[in-house]
Amino acid sequence: MPKHSMPLQDLPCLSLQGSMLSQSKKNNNKRKSKGCLGEGLDIECTPTELIQQWSPHHKHQRLISKGKENDSNQFVLARRSRRTKESTTCISWDHLPDELLLRILFYIPLQDLLRMTIVCKRWHRLAFDESLWHSVDLEGLTDTGSALQQVLKTGVRMLRCPRSFVEELDFTGIGPLQIVRLDLSSSIIPTSSLESIICQCRLLEYLSLEGLQLSDTIISALSKNPNLLQLNLSGCSSFSGPALADMLQSCASIEQLNISWCEFNNNHVKSVVNNLSPTATHLNLSGYRENLFLDDVKVLVTRCPDIQTLDLSDSTLLMADCFPVLKQLKALVHLSLSRCYHIHLAALTDLGKAFPLLRLLDVFGIVNGSHLSSLKKELPLVSINTLPFSSIARPTPATAPRPVDYLMWNTKCRLRFTPLLPHFYVQPVVR
Repeated sequence: MPKHSMPLQDLPCLSLQGSMLSQSKKNNNKRKSKGCLGEGLDIECTPTELIQQWSPHHKHQRLISKGKENDSNQFVLARRSRRTKESTTCISWDHLPDELLLRILFYIPLQDLLRMTIVCKRWHRLAFDESLWHSVDLEGLTDTGSALQQVLKTGVRMLRCPRSFVEELDFTGIGPLQIVRLDLSSSIIPTSSLESIICQCRLLEYLSLEGLQLSDTIISALSKNPNLLQLNLSGCSSFSGPALADMLQSCASIEQLNISWCEFNNNHVKSVVNNLSPTATHLNLSGYRENLFLDDVKVLVTRCPDIQTLDLSDSTLLMADCFPVLKQLKALVHLSLSRCYHIHLAALTDLGKAFPLLRLLDVFGIVNGSHLSSLKKELPLVSINTLPFSSIARPTPATAPRPVDYLMWNTKCRLRFTPLLPHFYVQPVVR
């Protein structure tokens, strides 16, 4: 019987009990088995079971033999299943509470803190949180005006901004300021801009406006700060004696006052000695050569008997007869009479007996050379001419070493500007 007319069950290559693997073992030729399959499939009425048996296996069926490749000394190729990446457990910044983020931001420098404001709205809000801007040092900043506006909005409590240039700006729309310590010494700032800042302050305790041009409006605004402890107005100008008297009466807690070398006449001097708080312990009233009289010293000593540091330098009208008056200051520790040329050397030798607590004496311009050596022998417990500059009410003493220059009334600002940051102003995010 011809091969093509053989019954379907008699074909040797189409046994229903075989498999693709067993068929390849019998024939050792996969190509022949496929040809045999093709011959069988050409015959009509092919059973469904036969087609399913010879159809390619699914991937999961191939994996059944995984791990049994060496059984019967047989090599089998099998595709490994793709490993699903295990999701690693992590905490996103978005999931951290504001309190924890603020604690982290507290240790970030000013430059990095400003860069973080452009990340997103939430970080912009946190970066300008009031708790992070408690104390700021803007010394050396070029564009101080816009930066000052932005810093004042943060509710800053301690602001150091000496030797700065501030253009004509209006700060009235910021609202009540929370500033407690403010240093604007030797800055260039319009009087109107300074008025808009000082008029919004009610909590000032330490203030330095040294070398600035003021106004009666500014002096009157200071009277609304009853907790003022230290005030430095050295070298200031353009305010009247009555405004100064009203301010000193209102600020009854002042302990240190530096009002030296201002554009004063005798009426200004009398406003000081007649209205200074009796609690004052440090006073710099130097520079009033022909405007400070002995009667003014008498009023001052009677009103403020607890003075410990007194600077009356460059008062050329004072003579040796002022010592019996000053003797009433039992707590006097530091006395400055530099360039008071009418006080002779002999009167100075008795200061040790008149002031038992005296430890510092400045007499620059009066005693020099060999006379200074003899005076030091007469006053062995007193340091003479060791402090050429007064530190009364000054935020940073002029004689302080460089590492301490950034301190303001013995306190360091947490956020400090450095030249590495070209621009302080940061545009708010819109995302």
